[in-house]
Amino acid sequence: MTKPRIVNCPTCEKPVSWTDENEYRPFCSERCKLIDFGDWATGKNTIAGEPVYPIEDDSEEKLQ
Repeated sequence: MTKPRIVNCPTCEKPVSWTDENEYRPFCSERCKLIDFGDWATGKNTIAGEPVYPIEDDSEEKLQ
């Protein structure tokens, strides 16, 4: 049996075992997972580069 890989939780940096039993991996807990999700949802976390799908502003069309 091999030793499980240990990674740091992306949110709190706590060591986490990368195993099937850890349902929150790579996070240490549901709390850290939700904090990370909230950062993506609010735009605090982003991926650099141009959007694949351009954001269309249809506000002009609604006024006409």
